[in-house]
Amino acid sequence: METAKTSADVARQVAEYMLRHDRASSHLGIAIESVDEGQAVLSMTVRNDMLNGLDILHGGVTFTLADSAFAFACNSRNRKTVALNCTVAFVAAARAGDVLTATAREVSLSGRTGIYDVSVKNQDGELVAEFRGTSYGTSSAVL
Repeated sequence: METAKTSADVARQVAEYMLRHDRASSHLGIAIESVDEGQAVLSMTVRNDMLNGLDILHGGVTFTLADSAFAFACNSRNRKTVALNCTVAFVAAARAGDVLTATAREVSLSGRTGIYDVSVKNQDGELVAEFRGTSYGTSSAVL
């Protein structure tokens, strides 16, 4: 007899599938810490090749980490979901060796549209960036 899958099981399967196929996130060394319905926690260690000309983490890399957490959270129900709009506020600089954690949580889901907030913090729990994304769910499944 097969056991029914929980929402956390589905979210984990979707996230693992997405990460296997997400060459950008894989290239950056982004790892899944946890996922559940409407939420995701990802981490990444800042490398020298991610730094900008001021010797701090490039804002695009910070955005990518947050965007990946957003994607894993909004696709967690196995509905192929894309971004409609995203904004980011950079609060503090990150440097080589820092371990960043992006925590995405669903704020609202109404019909096909969702709003997600993502906080990016360093290994000391200091806020590095705040991201907000608006998603649109298609009629297709991820898996």
